[in-house]
Amino acid sequence: MVAEGQVVLFRFPQTDQTEGTLRPALVLRQLPGQFDDWLICMISSQMHHQIPDFDDVITPRDFDFEKSGLKLASVIRIGRRSVVENDILLGRLGVIDRQRLINIRQKLSSWLLQGT
Repeated sequence: MVAEGQVVLFRFPQTDQTEGTLRPALVLRQLPGQFDDWLICMISSQMHHQIPDFDDVITPRDFDFEKSGLKLASVIRIGRRSVVENDILLGRLGVIDRQRLINIRQKLSSWLLQGT
């Protein structure tokens, strides 16, 4: 069963909608309603993709790195999101710390509210 804060595997599509490669993703939140849909964001070990003061970086020095199931320092790319149904999430690697998840959600929500 998928849960908020889990690191899962997903074939994240490219921005041109071509099929992407299997990569880790962070489960942000389940969408309301009758469907088993989840908001996720991409995780990448390509640190040069980090958007400073927006994305979140997790490294082996972080206390929740080992529990995340990630193998390398990675950037949680808050701007690269997708809504997917539970059935296409292919694996569970681990979980991030609850406070990290809250901070990521706050960054996303603050960014969305800046446009108002």
